[in-house]
Amino acid sequence: MLAAMSTPPLPSSPQATAVSRDRGDACPGALRLHAADDGALARIRIPGGVLGLRQAEALADAARHLGDGDLHLTSRGNVQLRGLRDSCGAELAGLLDSVGLLPSHAHDRVRNIVASPLSGLDGGGKRDVRPWLESLDTALCRSEAVRELSGRFLFALDDGRGDVAALGADVTVRVATGGALLGLGSAGEGWLVSADDAARAALSAAEAFLDVARQNGVQVWRVDELGIERDTLARAVRRRLSAAGIACVEASRGAARAEGPRPGVIGSALSVHAPLGRVTTAQWRELIRAAARAQGGELRVTPWRGIVVPTPGASAADTADALDRLADTGLVTDASSPWPRVGACIGRPGCGRSHSDVRTDAARAVAAVGRSRLPLYWSGCERRCGRPHGDRIDVVAAPDGGYHLTETVRDRPPRTVPLNDPARLGTALATLTSSAV
Repeated sequence: MLAAMSTPPLPSSPQATAVSRDRGDACPGALRLHAADDGALARIRIPGGVLGLRQAEALADAARHLGDGDLHLTSRGNVQLRGLRDSCGAELAGLLDSVGLLPSHAHDRVRNIVASPLSGLDGGGKRDVRPWLESLDTALCRSEAVRELSGRFLFALDDGRGDVAALGADVTVRVATGGALLGLGSAGEGWLVSADDAARAALSAAEAFLDVARQNGVQVWRVDELGIERDTLARAVRRRLSAAGIACVEASRGAARAEGPRPGVIGSALSVHAPLGRVTTAQWRELIRAAARAQGGELRVTPWRGIVVPTPGASAADTADALDRLADTGLVTDASSPWPRVGACIGRPGCGRSHSDVRTDAARAVAAVGRSRLPLYWSGCERRCGRPHGDRIDVVAAPDGGYHLTETVRDRPPRTVPLNDPARLGTALATLTSSAV
């Protein structure tokens, strides 16, 4: 039965592929709710994942009083509210507006920015990218042109450690010797610009993408969907940079590795992981209390479905106590836990397209993940919603029962084996490892 399943593998490398979109972008936002099987869904854009404590409290209130009571973290460091009443849109918008989470209604869905979550906290980066983050978000909200961007278009600001630079963003700015390295999509080449011009350069690159799409008469959502000669886009970027008075030099982007903060104490911060990206309001409020006690003043939601709590004013004893409190709520604080290597879409019953209750199956099989060389992502159907970028094993539910395990590694042909019973995940992983498929 499983041998006959038609589960198309993911591309083995992020090469640009021409895509023709015959409909508008239906990506949800805070103002455009999506109708799911478990109620309406709102996606709250949080640039860089950075939330002030009043903003974090507002999200907890919204989840508890308007939604299903939980906060759902995404692979872009945003927060989703699920199970919302159809009639709560205006109330939700007012609540978010009151705490500054909707600085521009017209730009709600285009404020997709990931940033190195430990930047400025652990000494691991070459430069704190927080000023870039604030400048880019402000510039986006002031630009009329970028209102045309898809809600899927992504910016990444990397502090030089190479974490978010590996997340497949459409526009990436990475701290480099001599300034900032600007790159588009999966292309290996980029441009070195002044660090002071980093945010403006990122905005100019996005506007150049829109120029090229318009001139070629194509409707696409991501840079790698353009399907045109790279030189065409490169010329458009250089024109935009020149018009903005930004000097640039061509440069290679180099390698990056998409790895998030490990759970535990890191520098002047605490890092925790939320299993399958789901945070209860009780867990969320304990995170807020930890941040308040440590005088950090904020939470940072990571693209790896975790939360970083800055602790600049905490003693070692206070930090250890905060970590214990968070562990008691069920959040992952142990760096050896397999949970950070496991992800899943919402699955049944929340999504009518899903073939299986993937979250329950993933939770039952999590102990076997220690045998895997790669992280695993469970998907209820072939769309693989929310799948993070990078090398991993895709566990995809089939229409007539069971799963397919597909090892998806850059520049390597995908290999697939069947999984009849989630309890036998370890056996399937061993088979995949030895498979010559």
